[in-house]
Amino acid sequence: MRILITNDDGIYSPGIAALAKCASRFGEVKIMAPDVEQSSMGHAITASRPISYKKSPIAFDGAEAYRVNGTPADCVALGTHLWASTDVVLSGINMGLNVGNSMWHSGTLAAAKQAVLLGVKGIALSTPAGKTEPDFEALTPFIEQSLELLLNMPALCLYNVNFPPQPNDIIWTRQSVRLYDGHITPGMDPMGRKHYWFTVSPLEPAEEGTDRWAVENGHVSITPLRLDLTNEAELKRMQSL
Repeated sequence: MRILITNDDGIYSPGIAALAKCASRFGEVKIMAPDVEQSSMGHAITASRPISYKKSPIAFDGAEAYRVNGTPADCVALGTHLWASTDVVLSGINMGLNVGNSMWHSGTLAAAKQAVLLGVKGIALSTPAGKTEPDFEALTPFIEQSLELLLNMPALCLYNVNFPPQPNDIIWTRQSVRLYDGHITPGMDPMGRKHYWFTVSPLEPAEEGTDRWAVENGHVSITPLRLDLTNEAELKRMQSL
């Protein structure tokens, strides 16, 4: 199996190294990731300038690895062009969850979506990150179990996987969609210039069976997604008028 790995945290992230190590059990791994952090970049595509790639300054246990001056989606477009025989794209392991509403702006998930748009299976993988790095050694058995399950799925599909810090099992989930309240927090930089941080607070608890609920309760969450955003119920209602 030919596996292309990318992320949105950049080529230096420990998450991409952990994923490459696990993925090497399942096939030939090649890595193409942004040269700088591109978190929350969403599905941005670089169209105003050319992009290029250089050999990675760090080694990945013998896997070919390159850094790109572009977005996560750029990395997948370029990587699948250079290696047209790619079977699957793995994106992550992201330093931070990508559940619920965060799917809309996640660069990690966008890379997996780009793969599916190009006809290649895409899998996004994420885990919480706080003041310390995630314990990737402890997560390894669940990363490998998730990959073994999803890499053997025959259909072209898009999957979003989220690992709690201390998993106990793996479950299938749906996306958590809940309302939130936005907050603007003002601040001041060392030069005395004003800046602002955008933060949110959820207005509703996570529903049982959703990705957010799963991670909060110690389960690895796997959510199958689709590219078609059509609201089928509303479309059917409008067509019946």
